[in-house]
Parts: sequence; structure tokens; C-alpha cells
Amino acid sequence: MQIILHLGAHCTDEDRLLRGMLRNAGDFRKEAVAIPGPGRYRRLLSETIHQLGDRAPAPEAREVLLDTMLDEDPDEVRRLVLSHENLLSVPKLILAGGGLYRKFEARLETMQRLFPGDEIRVFLGLRDFATFLPAAWQCSPLESFDAFLNGANPMHLRWSDFVARIASHVPVTCWCNEDTPLIWGQILREMAGVPLDRKIMGSFAMLSEIITPEGMRRFRSFLNDNPTVNEAQKRRVMTAFLDKYGLDDAIEQELDLPGWDAAYVDMLTEIYDEDVWQIGHMQNVTLITP
Repeated sequence: MQIILHLGAHCTDEDRLLRGMLRNAGDFRKEAVAIPGPGRYRRLLSETIHQLGDRAPAPEAREVLLDTMLDEDPDEVRRLVLSHENLLSVPKLILAGGGLYRKFEARLETMQRLFPGDEIRVFLGLRDFATFLPAAWQCSPLESFDAFLNGANPMHLRWSDFVARIASHVPVTCWCNEDTPLIWGQILREMAGVPLDRKIMGSFAMLSEIITPEGMRRFRSFLNDNPTVNEAQKRRVMTAFLDKYGLDDAIEQELDLPGWDAAYVDMLTEIYDEDVWQIGHMQNVTLITP
């Protein structure tokens, strides 16, 4: 079985991806792809991994977990999709120890012991640290931003370091959160392991959140009038419609942190762009781009 672990990152998704997968779960099930609801595995996995630690699981652990997660016979499932950002960390501990998600390796190794013989793949959305760090802090109970940073210097943080850590253990597919409206359908299809030209529900759901109703109506009209356009052409059209009909309030984010002036934010974004370029050239990594 392939086990797809969508691990966030935090503040890149708000469970939209899981909802999109569940919306198509009935059709995906016909191709032996299982999308269980989060209530069937999130708490279960977190507690199991925490309690197990570095010990060997009981011989029947995999069977018990799958029976709890699935309605289907596990032997009839070729791909199991799980979405659980807090498997990496709760928000207040994202930078515990001054680095990103320091307990990831231990938790992944425990997952591999729980599912021996299964192929685990990680899916991960990335986000510019200029907006990721303030958003993640706001999701935590910590009162001060400095307490959240835990000594980390935002200028020194790199997603490529974390992605390399993942890729040294399992294949990883990632994308930039800023690009998701343009590549949403591909992300859903890649997670399900279905052909990229497969029709699915909700492939333009993210676009509809950041474009005016008039723009969305015109975009759908264009698709109806041009049913043979390929994905690359669709994305160029989406970009053009965003330029003309995009909702500024949905795209822009206000930042108000001491010392974070426009020059500082621009530098973080420049570093992020260069880092993403590096990620796109890493082994065992697939970077989805527009």
C-alpha cells in the first residue's frame, strides 16, 4: 500500500485539501484510493506515535490501525491518503529548539515501524516565511512572537533544509502555498495518484476564493467554450483572470511586527524564492509549479 501523508505545513491549507479529497472520495474509491475522514485517524495516530516512542509496535498494530481508519478491506486499498499537520508539531512547537519541526524524523520512523512494507510518501505545502511565521504564531497560544521563534532567526530558516530531511527518508512532493489557486487541481490529482487530465470536483475551488464572482463566471464560460485547452493553457488563462478580477483583500496580507519593515519582508521573500528554486532541483523531491 502507498500511504500519502499530507503534513501541511501549518497555515498553508486549513483543511481545504482534505475537504477537496473527501469531495471526490467516492470516485477515488473506485480506483482503490481511500480517503478516510480525519476523525478516524488524527487523534489515533498522534496518540499511537506518542505512546510507542522508539519501541517496536505489536505485530497486529498495522491491522488494528487500518481496521479503525478504513471501511474498506485494507487488502483492496492501493493508496491511503491521510492529512495531519499536527503530526509534525503543534503550532507553538514549530520552532522548538530553534529549527523547523525538529521531531519529524522520530515521528516518521515510528510511522514506518507501524506500517512496515508500505510505501510512505509525504506531501507538503510551503509558504514564504514572511507570512508563514506571523500566521503560525497567531495559531499558537504564545503571547510573544519572540517566544514563538524560540531563538530562530527568520533570515536563516530554509524550507530546503527541512525538505532535504524528508527526502532522505521518503519521497516528497511539495508546492508553494502562493501558487495553490493555479495548481489546486493538480495537487488533488497527484495526492490521489490519478491521471492529471482526470475530471474531478472542486479543481478550481481555491481560485474561486480569490477572484470576483464575475471573473469566476467568465472563467467557467471560457472553459465551456474551449473544452480542449490543456493544463498549461488553463493556468495562463487563470493568471490573466486573476490579474483582472483578483480580490486584493484575499491576496494581500497585512504584517505588523516590530522591525519587519518593507525591506526586511522583501528580503525574506527573495530568500524564499531562491530556496524554492533549490528545492526544485533536489533528488527524491517533486515540486509542483504553475
